[in-house]
Amino acid sequence: MQSNAYGASLAGGAFDFESFVKKPQTILRFLSWVFSIVVFASITAEGYINPKTQAETKCMFNNNDSACSYAVGIGILAFLGCVIFLLLDAYFPNISNAKERKYIVIGDLTFSGAWTFLWFICFCVLTNQWTKTNMEFVMADPARAVIAFSFFSVITWALLSYFALGRYRQGVSEFNQDYTDPAQDHSSPYPPAPSSYQQAPFSNNQGPQGEYQPPTY
Repeated sequence: MQSNAYGASLAGGAFDFESFVKKPQTILRFLSWVFSIVVFASITAEGYINPKTQAETKCMFNNNDSACSYAVGIGILAFLGCVIFLLLDAYFPNISNAKERKYIVIGDLTFSGAWTFLWFICFCVLTNQWTKTNMEFVMADPARAVIAFSFFSVITWALLSYFALGRYRQGVSEFNQDYTDPAQDHSSPYPPAPSSYQQAPFSNNQGPQGEYQPPTY
């Protein structure tokens, strides 16, 4: 791993809070953080109803508890992921190790891509269950808010995946530019290995192979 890859050569500068909060990644993470709160908070606060015919509370999305549990689960994990990656983004300029920077970028790309897909599944599931829901005992506003912010989360996490992919490609490009072929590196104290085959000594004194020569008396 080259020391300049993934911007490692620029590490060590002072933290600029104003420029940090203006970065697109920071804004998108904050929005994703807010959207996740709306989703899991709306479900936990108002997402379970108690119909007159049943003693236990049921999910407002067609009484499907799995749909509510799924949305709450990925919402909480998205909330934690946003907090962690916001802290890593703030600390990233101070990391001088290119390998650590690479792991953070790959982790960001993987997590953002996975949560884009999971939020899309959540949006599809909740929308499908909402179309089958009996509206008699359900408050429509919280359910619609959950569906809407699930869709907004798909957009923000897709954009985060796009920026993470761009940062990963930039790191790979910097690595390729910094790489030097050892055979062309004249500053190395060790000479390059010979690239051509050298004929063995005394090869001219040997007769042609495959021919019998009678002994001389």
